Amino acid sequence: MKSLSVNVLDKADEEFADTLIELGLKRNVAKVLTYLKNVKEVTSRDLEMGSDLRQPEVSIAMRELEELGWIAEREEKKPGKGRPYKIYQLKTSIDEIIEYLENQKRKESQAMMASIKRLKELSR
Repeated sequence: MKSLSVNVLDKADEEFADTLIELGLKRNVAKVLTYLKNVKEVTSRDLEMGSDLRQPEVSIAMRELEELGWIAEREEKKPGKGRPYKIYQLKTSIDEIIEYLENQKRKESQAMMASIKRLKELSR
């Protein structure tokens, strides 16, 4: 039997992911993003084990992060036969991602405040 060493999310990482969730990210996306911020690159299998997510959950999260343009993906051939495995890394810095989220929440807040202002005007 082989012994594997995989980094896992710690308490501070869980708090980081929870905060991303509070900002509106889906749980799986938040956990994957948190894991990716801590590593240079990671295989999909290590990402599954380290973030405590199943393969379909990681795949869906990666698709969403890819649509946002935040990750890079490449394939690497395994020795011998079998499918190549995917290797992921962040291509957008975590600071830029936080800034993006901040701007999104600012826009949402401004839209809500405009709606409240309009309600006040209409109620007179």
